[in-house]
Amino acid sequence: MSKNIVEIRWHGRGGQGAKTASLLLADAAFVTGKYVQGFPEYGPERMGAPITAYNRISDERCTVHSNIYYPDYVAVVDESLLESVDVTKGLKEDGAIVINSAKDPEELRPLLKGYKGKVCTIDARRISEETLGKNFPNTPMLAAMVKVTQVVEENAFIQQMEASYKHKFASKPQVIEGNMVALKRSMEEVKGL
Repeated sequence: MSKNIVEIRWHGRGGQGAKTASLLLADAAFVTGKYVQGFPEYGPERMGAPITAYNRISDERCTVHSNIYYPDYVAVVDESLLESVDVTKGLKEDGAIVINSAKDPEELRPLLKGYKGKVCTIDARRISEETLGKNFPNTPMLAAMVKVTQVVEENAFIQQMEASYKHKFASKPQVIEGNMVALKRSMEEVKGL
């Protein structure tokens, strides 16, 4: 596989937006000229059940279409999954894991089955509640993943997301503003970089 392919695995629960975040990341990377894949792994999903989604982002066409078994990065949208899902399985040591948690990265390391790589946290719940009025962890998690992975240049990402939100929420300008504040704050508040 080409050296310039970045593979990301998302872990969340049904209804938290992990699949949506992976698709938004794929869209943002595509607009900046990358080749992308963003796809969920479907099983018997229901609200609250563990789900997995994936991204492949590359500078050249990617012909691999399997699940991702050795990701460069992992996003954990729900901290409670650390106890029930092996979120670090296959995770490359030179990559990183980004966890939605109010805790410091080193507090969570003991739950990561000996993973030696970089551990980052973002308090996605607090940020989304303060900026959007509800717990929508996927927006802060998306921004945190861009910050940690650098798969999309940060200013290009912010511009792309603003254009996307203006199109998607044309009749709700307050939603656009809240999401933009959430994205920018999340990029600043990632711990463990």
